Amino acid sequence: MDVTPIIDPLNPAQRLAVCSPTPTLLVLAGAGSGKTRVLVHRIAWLIKAEAIAPQRILAVTFTNKAASEMRARIESLLNIPTRDLWVGTFHGLAHRLLRRHAADAKLPNTFQILDSDDQYRILKRLIKGLQLDENRWPARQAQWFINAQKEEGRRARNMSAPHDPFERQMLRIYQAYEELCDRSGLVDFAELLLRVHELLRDHPDLLAFYQKKFEHILVDEFQDTNRIQYAWLRLLSQDRENLFAVGDDDQSIYSWRGAMVENLQHYQHDYPSHNLIRLEQNYRSTGNILAAANALITHNQNRLGKDLWTELGTGEAISLYSAFNEQDEAYFVVNRLQAWSQGGHARRDAAILYRSNAQSRQFEEKLVAMGVPYRVYGGLRFFERAEIKDALAYLRLIANPQDDASLERIVNTPTRGIGAKSLDIIRDLARTKRLSLWQATEQLCLDEAIPTRVRKPLLQFKTLIEHLNTTTTGLALWEKTKKILTDSGLVEHYRKERSEQAEQRIENLEELVNAARQFEHEPTLDPELTVLDQFLAHAVLESGENQANSDSDYVQLMTLHAAKGLEFDLVFLVGLEDGLFPSLQSLDEAGRLEEERRLCYVGITRARKKLYLTYAESRRLYGKETHPRPSRFIREIPPEHIEEVRLRGGTSHTAAINTPYLQRLAEKRPFRIGQRVVHGKFGEGVILQAEGEGNQARIQVNFENAGAKWLMLAYANLEYHT
Repeated sequence: MDVTPIIDPLNPAQRLAVCSPTPTLLVLAGAGSGKTRVLVHRIAWLIKAEAIAPQRILAVTFTNKAASEMRARIESLLNIPTRDLWVGTFHGLAHRLLRRHAADAKLPNTFQILDSDDQYRILKRLIKGLQLDENRWPARQAQWFINAQKEEGRRARNMSAPHDPFERQMLRIYQAYEELCDRSGLVDFAELLLRVHELLRDHPDLLAFYQKKFEHILVDEFQDTNRIQYAWLRLLSQDRENLFAVGDDDQSIYSWRGAMVENLQHYQHDYPSHNLIRLEQNYRSTGNILAAANALITHNQNRLGKDLWTELGTGEAISLYSAFNEQDEAYFVVNRLQAWSQGGHARRDAAILYRSNAQSRQFEEKLVAMGVPYRVYGGLRFFERAEIKDALAYLRLIANPQDDASLERIVNTPTRGIGAKSLDIIRDLARTKRLSLWQATEQLCLDEAIPTRVRKPLLQFKTLIEHLNTTTTGLALWEKTKKILTDSGLVEHYRKERSEQAEQRIENLEELVNAARQFEHEPTLDPELTVLDQFLAHAVLESGENQANSDSDYVQLMTLHAAKGLEFDLVFLVGLEDGLFPSLQSLDEAGRLEEERRLCYVGITRARKKLYLTYAESRRLYGKETHPRPSRFIREIPPEHIEEVRLRGGTSHTAAINTPYLQRLAEKRPFRIGQRVVHGKFGEGVILQAEGEGNQARIQVNFENAGAKWLMLAYANLEYHT
């Protein structure tokens, strides 16, 4: 039996994992260490060397793309069809099981799957049927609540009424939704996983059958599993201890959608016979990049631990640029991109990574101005985003009430009880009398023959637009924009959703205010046209036309979350400031701060050859001028791996660069990280980290009795132990 094609391409650690005689293995796979290769070659080894029948192998991953790639590579390696392999996503495999055992799962054979949009629309109708105000009880928020409960394994019928009035109402919606889905034979994505877990848990004979059937279970991206996914895997593998898990606790960045990095710890406890193998050889990045990533991530607690290394050489130092403001930051990045492409490099090998979607606008504008083609990966360009289009539609309707397209877009955004039937009445009147939709709305508001339930919300909408028109007259463009966002209810609408996506939408709306403020100072404005008209035209011209075709050479822009799994020769990691990255919400929560650090680690390890880190000394953030500290993540990278970019006369927009940051970092302090200290109130503790300088310097101390505390160094009166 020739197994050389399976084992020859592997390094020693990979070979150890692939050829392991024990099926219970936790493979800690660092960034760029070849985890997909290990999974594929492990399956090939089981089939070829251990004579395991393909149908006795279950391989689970998170995306259809990853599952398809795994199948293709197995077929190529073994030259056999993979139709008998159970390879797929959690949801795909759950669906396959439910189709086979629908009756046992208490589902009709014809059950239908709801995608996210279908689920949202059903919840909108249900909330309306419950006679609830959707402004107060948004469907998106109910959707988030329901999916979160299912991912925790909680059924509405088994939950006791919460004390919190909001959660009590959410539970009522969940109960109604569950009854509707059971009655209609509908299954949403979260339900697929929960229903399969219940199916196996409640049918011991069925569970025993699948435990025997799947001799080997392999899971990719194990750090991204949630509670119900782990519970399902645990049921299938608990008697045989045959779970081969591949993951990386340092790349766990999706807690906001239920992922539990703690499952790696649970695995070690629940499978006591497991072996742990670390894949630490990196095939992607240079030594300096890896050294920076290694140093950064050591600041996280309770890691399983690994140290990435490479045979690719030391490479260039990481470049650090201190920008005067966000515009200078964008100007610097785009100039470097221009130099890169003029040096013969492909633009598609370069990427700009940012923490928040709202940051893309400055870079988009500079790229357009300098004629550099680009694409926003995994998302829309700034002026194409739905919430931005909604806000612009309000501005357009105020500027021109006869704008039918804008009225149709925002007449019920946020929801105000003007449904499709009401809009049809407006359209019919406008068509019959050759009126604009606004004129038809005005007439309907005066027509007492129209039912009150139709006429009242139309009158409220008409009053709102007139109010916005009156109260924003004479205001500066940015003030007008800000007032419209507030008074229209758009910001409050998204704030009520309490989701990650809603937070991003609010950030984008706040960035629109910044865009309006910046636009007012453009030197190319035509004095014969209103600033508002020119801004609205600018927004249209900025959307769509300048984004590169998918087959052309373009720079890629994306959030750090979207960058997971990708790699580029040249990476710009921008906006590295405390309050932006790490985010403001994470600064006082150790768990969230550690996830932000993992996100930074992911960003750094996307770079193959060259990495730039940038921060701004002044930034307009969320409508306010701020002077942030450079990110603590920069301070956590050893200075020997960083070189500061110092631009000379005429080549930079930067008015002045303060004392180099690394020089300030090297100044002596009266303490060291890890040193024990005593505080008069909190007692003994250990210094975890520090930031700031002079009177603004502060340190975080983990006290034995009081926990972690941030203290201003100038006033803490600490006693230092040598």
